[in-house]
Amino acid sequence: MMGSFGEDLRKERLSRGIALEDITAVTKISQRHLIALEQERFRLLPGGILSKGIVRSYAGALGLDPQDWTERFLQASGASGQLADDERDWTTFASNVGKARLLRHEAVEVRLRWIGAAALLLTVLLAAILSFRYYGERQGWWSSILPIHSALHHLSQWFAHLFGHSRH
Repeated sequence: MMGSFGEDLRKERLSRGIALEDITAVTKISQRHLIALEQERFRLLPGGILSKGIVRSYAGALGLDPQDWTERFLQASGASGQLADDERDWTTFASNVGKARLLRHEAVEVRLRWIGAAALLLTVLLAAILSFRYYGERQGWWSSILPIHSALHHLSQWFAHLFGHSRH
């Protein structure tokens, strides 16, 4: 009959005469995470796939079957209820990252639509003004519609007349 996950893992390590420092040196997993596994304090682990990776590496460093020990870890952590919250948090985090990316993409898309609509509106407005002016000039009423235009015309004639007479 099997004992608890953490106790069995610790016994396997001790029966092989392997110190926690040796496992840390080989796997680069911090001792606090290794101790958390042996003490079944799963809430101290990073959670999700990272915890499973720690178990696989630890078991591999001891020469144990990583798949078997990962399954035992999932059963022990599930039975304790400690990992379920972490898994939920990890899923929520991943979901939120996806939603944030989607919202950013939608915001950019909306912004581009508004910029396109404004550019189209300005183009139509400019075309209408130019068409109106062209038609007005061909019909001869454009200068009467804008008094400043005729005033500038008269002013330029006056300057031409003024400077033209001073040269004589």
